[in-house]
Order: sequence, then C-alpha cells, then structure tokens
Amino acid sequence: MADIRLEGVAHSYDGGRTWAVKPMTWTWRGSRAYALLGPSGCGKTTLLNIISGLITPTEGRIYFDDRDVTGVPTAGRNIAQVFQFPVLYEEMSVYDNLAFPLRNRKVARQEVDRRVREVSRLLGLEGVLGRRSRRLDPGRQQIVSLGRGLVRSEVAAVLLDEPLTVVDPALKWTLRSKLKEIHRDTGHTLVYVTHDQTEALTFADEVVVLKDGAIVQAGEPAELFLSPAHEFVGHFIGSPGMNMLPAEVVDGVVRVEACEVGAAALPAGPVRIGVRPEFVRITQERVSPGVPARVAGIDRMGAYDLVHALVGEHRVTVKTEAGAPCLPDTVEFLHFPAEHAFLFRDEVRCGALAPLNGRGQA
Repeated sequence: MADIRLEGVAHSYDGGRTWAVKPMTWTWRGSRAYALLGPSGCGKTTLLNIISGLITPTEGRIYFDDRDVTGVPTAGRNIAQVFQFPVLYEEMSVYDNLAFPLRNRKVARQEVDRRVREVSRLLGLEGVLGRRSRRLDPGRQQIVSLGRGLVRSEVAAVLLDEPLTVVDPALKWTLRSKLKEIHRDTGHTLVYVTHDQTEALTFADEVVVLKDGAIVQAGEPAELFLSPAHEFVGHFIGSPGMNMLPAEVVDGVVRVEACEVGAAALPAGPVRIGVRPEFVRITQERVSPGVPARVAGIDRMGAYDLVHALVGEHRVTVKTEAGAPCLPDTVEFLHFPAEHAFLFRDEVRCGALAPLNGRGQA
C-alpha cells in the first residue's frame, strides 16, 4: 500500500487547447478506499490511467510515497488495475486466471493456493474454479477479473474503473460488500471510479467528486450529502438531488418571490438556496417564514411521496411520508430549516440560511 501524491498534475489530449484533467494537487492516503465520482466525460478514467501509468500527464509529477513514478511504466508501479470489461485468458481455468498474477511473481505454491481460494470464496467463485473462463457469462467473467486485481496482497494500490458495469444488478450490492470485506482484509489503497452515486456512497471511506476535470469536493459520504460545498455536488448526490431555488439578499434578509425566508451575513445580491427534498417542510397553512407554492404533481413511491411544487416558475421537490394529503393545483407553503439550507453564489457555497430576526425556522 502507498500514499499516491499528485503534484500539479494535468492532462490535455489536444496540445493544451482543452484539459481532460485540470491542474490538481491531491493525495490518496494509503489503506483507504476512495470513490472517484462524476458524470461521463469528467476525467475520471484519464485520472485513473495517469495513476496507473497508462497515460503520462502533460504536466505535473506523480509520487508513490516518496518515489517519483511519473516516467515509470505501468509494470514498474506495482499496481493492480481492473477495467470496465473483463480482461482474462479465456482458455485458462478460473483458478489459473486468479493464480496467474501470483505465479508470475514467483509466489510460493501454497500461498498461491491460499490466496486464490480465499478470494474465490469472498467473490462466490468456488463452484467454477475448474471451468474455462470463456464458458462463463460476461458478468461472472468480470468477477474473475475483479479477483485477479484483488488476489495480490503486496500491491501499492488497486485501481478499479467502473468494475461492476457488466455485472447483474442483483449481484452488485453483494459484490460491493465483498469488496469492502476484502479491503478490510488486505489494507490496499483502493481507488474506485464510478458515475453511480450509490456505488460511491456505499463503498468508499472518502468520495472525491470530479466535474470538468477538476475536484469540486471530497469527503465522507455523509458530509457530501449533508453539507455540499458546490451546487454540482448537491445536484449529483441524492435521489432526487438538492433543490436550488433563486433568491435575493437585501439588507441581510433572504427573499424568495418577495417572501422573507431567513437571514444571511452576505453582501446584497442574488443567491440560490440549496435544500434537499428530505428537509423541506410542507404545510397547508402559512407559518412564517414560508413560501407559497402550487402543487404541480405527486409521485407515490410506496414508502414515501415526492411532491413537486412550483415557486413562481421554479420547481421544488419535497420528500414526504407516504400518503401526503396534498392535491395537484392546490397552494401549499414550503419551509426551509436553517440547519439544512445553504446559500450558493457562482455555484459555490457561500453561507447558510439563518433564522430571521432571531425567530426559529418553521
């Protein structure tokens, strides 16, 4: 295991006209499990391939602990990498595919057998160890590829590039749990690339959110959900994502559609109130401070309801208990709790909504 340190690393595929990865300095701490989360095209795979050595960055240096590996090829970095689609020797048995990385490094026969059987047990492969890999379905082949990446105990890091894409959805929850178990067992530094927030939040010790080639926030899953530092994080994490409602700060008072909803120690000007659907309160009677909203529709989700309301022309989603008494086209009142309502300017969090004139929020 190793600390992986990036110093001023950036990469361009077109000579610097555009940047797939913008200049960044960042450290992945040894023995921790990270998720690198973001939409397609944000630079996740490029960044992972820079760490592995498949791509040499246009700018910057890469260190494994104190060793500069910027010019070191992949084979010299002592990492394991699992790709989005299976990479196997199809004519080999599952056992031999799992054993190959260890045999290639002259690991003792008994240790090879121990590691192969331990990983196969954790990944549910015991029953197919003697079968040729080409006879497995694509999802099971990918599980074997995952095992090949995890079977080595001495690697500096394990890099996983959306490894569960071809795996049956019913198996994904189980495999994520198995990955965490293996991580606890081996203590590897794990970097797991995904665009799926559920995978990121349930797997990682720390989630690193990437947008347009830059890190916009990193933290534990609860921190990103409860305290997003950027509008993109609020939108991308959560289902549904965070509501963003235009507002104005005037003389320290935050107004939405001429309604005073709270206070803020900010210069006058436009802001956006960010509040998650889970924390918006909805009432049929006006309780100050509150904003009138017309109910546009209700999604009955079984365990809960999603009430979609319009404040002026702006949509706000409220997550309520099942059986919400709201009806379409009625007027309700929305309330934003100070402890869960944040203010954003230029997409970056600049403050939080405070109670108005000392009054508690409804």
